[in-house]
Amino acid sequence: MPTIIPVKFTYAARDLWFDPAGTGAQEADHVICSTERGTEIGLATGDAREVSEEELEHVIGHTQLRSVVRIATDSDLDRAEQLAARGEDAMPTFRRLVGASGLDMKPVGVEYLFDGEKAVCYFAAEERVDFRQLVRDLSRELHVRIDMRQIGVREEAAIVGGYGHCGQELCCRRFNMSFDPVSIRMAKEQDLPLNSTKISGACGRLMCCLRYEFEAYRDFKGRAPKRNAVIDTPLGKGKIIEYDTPKEQICLRLESGKQIRVALADMTASEAACKKSKELGCACRPDTVTREVLDRLDSPDVQMALAELDRKNGVAPEQTVDAADIFVSPRRKRRRSDDGGHAPGSASGARGSQSGEKGNRPQHMRGGAQGQAAGEAAGEDGRRRRKRRGGAGAANGSAPAAGQQARPGRGQQPAASAGKPARRRHHQAGEATPERGGEQQPKRGGGMRPKRTRRPGDKGGNAGSGTQQGNAGGQRPAPAEGTGDAPKPRRRHRGGRGRGNGGSDAE
Repeated sequence: MPTIIPVKFTYAARDLWFDPAGTGAQEADHVICSTERGTEIGLATGDAREVSEEELEHVIGHTQLRSVVRIATDSDLDRAEQLAARGEDAMPTFRRLVGASGLDMKPVGVEYLFDGEKAVCYFAAEERVDFRQLVRDLSRELHVRIDMRQIGVREEAAIVGGYGHCGQELCCRRFNMSFDPVSIRMAKEQDLPLNSTKISGACGRLMCCLRYEFEAYRDFKGRAPKRNAVIDTPLGKGKIIEYDTPKEQICLRLESGKQIRVALADMTASEAACKKSKELGCACRPDTVTREVLDRLDSPDVQMALAELDRKNGVAPEQTVDAADIFVSPRRKRRRSDDGGHAPGSASGARGSQSGEKGNRPQHMRGGAQGQAAGEAAGEDGRRRRKRRGGAGAANGSAPAAGQQARPGRGQQPAASAGKPARRRHHQAGEATPERGGEQQPKRGGGMRPKRTRRPGDKGGNAGSGTQQGNAGGQRPAPAEGTGDAPKPRRRHRGGRGRGNGGSDAE
């Protein structure tokens, strides 16, 4: 059996086989080989091995198997670097002469053979090109024998190199040594978008990697149920909407709208499917997903659906919920007064005080005889309630407690109590303020004169203290005797609630 060793050259699309000829060359050694073009230097991509005659004939055909001259030495490697630099320097000359000749070709590279007697110029073109005059010009410029080689766009990408859509170096440059045919059917079989910019490589042709997984996709689709097929599951019917070929899984959409992924190996075929496959003489495809497969799925939605199905069928007991686990009895919060103590009657006393104040408001702030009567009744009711409760309710009523300041007069700012904002209160009817020139009347109780209810036009109760009665003429009341100050004029109220009484507002 013949012994061969594969060798890779810079501008060759695939490895070439050579006879080691007892040189002892191994993988990753640079070797000097004799080819049909002359002497060249290459890299051994594998160890020497024996092959059969049939395999050797299939690879090299009827050509003669050439031998390896020797393993490259340090001087050989230095010369190879010098020749590579000369080839790079000759590229500008090659491009300039191609542009001057006007030929439809694309220069790719210039390679100097190891003996230095010949230069090979590589170019890419769509059609055949007459380059005889170009060869004469290149030979005159480079002073060597010129050999022109036309290559395809895929070989051009392998020589120049680059990066693909995946971010990796081009396969044809890195490891692919042969260009197998690629068709659009391979892209369709792998469910890829038929967009030329996404399935084409740097060379403009279909990517070579489309062929790598084509067999795996075709085998999986041959064993799996067809797309849009209906599958029986414990949770109802399911429809196949997607394939996951690398994981060999199938995505199902249930009647409830949930999507689950099931491995193809876990699915089973029903008797009807087996009978149909025998009748048609094709492979049996699974069409059923069992309960055990769904139990192994790590999906909370599926587990909840299975538990609900068991409860409906009476397999699992009905779960009861304890009300104590959900409802919590609220704790009553203790209400504290402003001074830090507990005042149960403070709220009721405040409500009674407010009711009394509402009954003592003037007519122009209440509006109408009905409002007046309601206010008086509410005020009397509030006073009776405070008097009946007493204690904290009376302390929080209208009468000031011991040690507190008296109620300020009209126009003065009341002092803020501890913890409560200052609140403006209307003076009681029958109390004459010093600002109006009247006498200070004592409050009700203690054998004093009874409180007078304020009437429309009586000027805040001044009628009872010797002031003029009524205001029919619209004139201001005369000042009280014994006081030299005139009564302070009241501000006109426009559009107040007292306008609904039928008369004009008093000034």
